[in-house]
Amino acid sequence: MMKAHRVRIRVEALSGADHGRHDEDALSFEIANHDDVLAIVHRVRAAGTFERNEATALAVGLKLFTGVMLRHRHDPLFVEVQPAMRVFIGNLKARIASATPA
Repeated sequence: MMKAHRVRIRVEALSGADHGRHDEDALSFEIANHDDVLAIVHRVRAAGTFERNEATALAVGLKLFTGVMLRHRHDPLFVEVQPAMRVFIGNLKARIASATPA
C-alpha cells in the first residue's frame, strides 16, 4: 500500500474584493499525496530560482494539479497535457538539482 502524506491547504482573502469576508468563507481542504509536499516546497525554495512565495505556489500548485491529473489519467481532459507536464517537471527537477548544493 502506498504511504500517503496528508496535508491541509487553506486559502483566505487578504485583500481585494474578497477581503473582509468571514473566516467561514475561506477555503480549506485536505489532500493525500504519495510525495511529501512540504519537503518538495523546501527543495524548490532552497534552489533559489524563484522568490520564496512563488516557489511555494509553484510547488504546491504543481502537486495539486498533477495529483488530480494522475488520478484521472485516462480522462480526455488530461491526455494532451500529460507529456508536457512530464517534460516541465523533469526540467524543473534538473534546475533544482543544479542549483542546490549537494
